[in-house]
Amino acid sequence: MKHVKNKLSRQLLAIIGLIFAIVFICLGVILPKNLISVAEKSIYSYLREPLKFVEADVDNSLLNTKVAYIYIVGNSILKSDNFQDIKGLDNPNNILKKITNNYGKFNYKHQTYYYYKMKYNNIIKIAISDDTYINETKSGILSAIFPVVLGTCIIIGLILVLWSSWIVRKIEKIKNVVDNIDNPEYDHFLNFSIDDEIKSLASAIEDMRVTLINQEKYRNRMYQNISHDFKTPLTVIKSHIEASSDGVEDEKTALKIIDEQSKKLEQKVRSLLYLNKLDYLKESKTVKIEQVDMIKILEEEIEKFKYIRKDVDFILDKDRKSIYYGTYEHWETILDNLLENFMRYAKKTIKITLKQNKLTLYNDGDKIDDDFLEVIFTPYRKGIKGDFGLGLSIVKKTLNVIGYDISIKNEKKGVSFIILKETH
Repeated sequence: MKHVKNKLSRQLLAIIGLIFAIVFICLGVILPKNLISVAEKSIYSYLREPLKFVEADVDNSLLNTKVAYIYIVGNSILKSDNFQDIKGLDNPNNILKKITNNYGKFNYKHQTYYYYKMKYNNIIKIAISDDTYINETKSGILSAIFPVVLGTCIIIGLILVLWSSWIVRKIEKIKNVVDNIDNPEYDHFLNFSIDDEIKSLASAIEDMRVTLINQEKYRNRMYQNISHDFKTPLTVIKSHIEASSDGVEDEKTALKIIDEQSKKLEQKVRSLLYLNKLDYLKESKTVKIEQVDMIKILEEEIEKFKYIRKDVDFILDKDRKSIYYGTYEHWETILDNLLENFMRYAKKTIKITLKQNKLTLYNDGDKIDDDFLEVIFTPYRKGIKGDFGLGLSIVKKTLNVIGYDISIKNEKKGVSFIILKETH
């Protein structure tokens, strides 16, 4: 976990460093360029205001040494004493050629100058300054902004570091839980007070852990039931082989019983393999679904089973409007398993109703306990009469493969199995 923690910390520090770099680039490059337009507006006001008070005979000692003045009175051109002190200004005539508007800027001897011109009482007064004022303005603004931004970045960085450390500690706890997910001695309880995504993740991991435990219990129980189900015919086969070998039982009788038990065992193996095959078919989605003649399939199934128990009446109530899809083989498997189940529990009547795209199979046997209804489709779940089997599990999974679902309803007398198209 230390490796993960260091990795996350390095990532966070890299992000903070990148943020600082972006901020400093903005302060050092982008912001100064944007400040030029602001400073230029300010310098024109800075140059204009003194012109309202400056006269041609004003005392030069009162003038701003950063601003030079030119006065045009008639044909005379006067200049303030500090005219030549403003970096590179010499001949006023050369300067006047560059002044074409009331205010603006010009380049002279590789230096940028700003000016403002005002006419008052037939006197043209011009204030000129270099870019010192603008540079000082930019520096002043940056000097005021930089400490604030730097301090803000440091505070944000510290907050992010503390927050990331807190997040990493929570991740450490979650990882420890995952590492010990199969350790029953470990305390898997995580009590995160803040309801955020990490708490949701912890809850999802706990749900997964409980699901895995339940699945493991289910697998163990199913393996035990499979072992029990397969053990019975094998035990019978073994006992009759020994009885025949010892001369206790005649060979013909023993072979007959062995053949019957072998067929039962073969059917159980086929059912188990078919159940596993259904999982593959559902995931691969390779089954070709097409419209089937459900009435024909039902009539063939009734014809197949009605002689097994001649004491049971089969009733088929149908309409020609119902449309069902799937494959003949899948529907045959579904109905074979359901009717085999009905043969064990029906007393006198089995009724099959096909109307309005709804297939209902009813038998007048005993009702099913509500607790058992919830697990009746689970593979190798012990049945009402203590039987183990895969029949109803195969029915459920086969229906899912072709896009149908099944539900069970206890009637006043008997039980109905209802098959409908899945709704999403």
